[in-house]
Amino acid sequence: MKSSRLVSILLLLQSRGRLTAAQLADELEVSVRTVYRDVEALGAAGVPLYADAGHAGGYRLLDGWRTRLTGLTASEAEALSLAGVPGAAAELGLGPLLTAGRLKVEAALPPELRAHASRIAARFHLDAPGWYTEADAVPFLPAVADAAWNGRVLRVRYRRWKEPTEVDRRLEPYGLVLKAGRWYVVSGPRPVTYRVDQILRLDVTDEEFTIPDGFDLAAYWQRYQEDFLARLHTAEAVVRLTDAGAARLTGAQAKALAATGQAAGDGWTRAVLPIESLDHAHGEFLRLGEEVEVLEPTELRERIAATVAGLAGRYGRGTE
Repeated sequence: MKSSRLVSILLLLQSRGRLTAAQLADELEVSVRTVYRDVEALGAAGVPLYADAGHAGGYRLLDGWRTRLTGLTASEAEALSLAGVPGAAAELGLGPLLTAGRLKVEAALPPELRAHASRIAARFHLDAPGWYTEADAVPFLPAVADAAWNGRVLRVRYRRWKEPTEVDRRLEPYGLVLKAGRWYVVSGPRPVTYRVDQILRLDVTDEEFTIPDGFDLAAYWQRYQEDFLARLHTAEAVVRLTDAGAARLTGAQAKALAATGQAAGDGWTRAVLPIESLDHAHGEFLRLGEEVEVLEPTELRERIAATVAGLAGRYGRGTE
């Protein structure tokens, strides 16, 4: 809206001093021509704003003049809770609110604290998604978030990994979690966790729900992760690892190595590591190549040996 954009221009100039039309346009995600029109409107309204010509020129406010339009709205205050993850705020549809709230906070700070905050923002950046993966498409994320904030029940068509793969579900969205670039919704009343990117269809109902007293989203998510890992690793493997192989272990296997690893004195370490399944462990240990030897279970050792023998035969034949 034009009115909120005019306030944003005032707050930008008040907190950052001189800015060019191009810089304002970039901050507000509008055209330079729109900035020109907005600046004219501010001048017509009596705001003491003027432009300096030349290479170091730009717009600035008359020295000593300050706007008092720095009161946060409820929506802006909510958006500020996501100030550390601007990408997540944008996905939730809160990008403009986050920007407006941040500007109001900057404008209210004394100059020395404003400069300190700017230095911190320039030196620390959070990028939540992992490497080598593209962000999931989450077209229903804003609707799920809105239902969570307003206590509305959702009816969704959901895709899961087992048959039947598409099911209908009633969700009471207690909250949203962003984990490694992927959004999850925690739904009551049980509660149950769903991936937001697997929602195929969504209808917001008029039915309301109330989150039970004492429900803690962060505490629930911690328990959920612990239970997930306990269900994930259903077996163990006894292995020998070189130092290079040990260094490549991560997560639960790295923890198990620290707890069970015993140096053999020949440059290898014997350890008991958790595995998800024989199929998964087969691929994971092959990835370590010569840096690991599987001792138990016998079936896993034999499967890896057969794969290695097959590869040796294939690559040892040469080309005809």
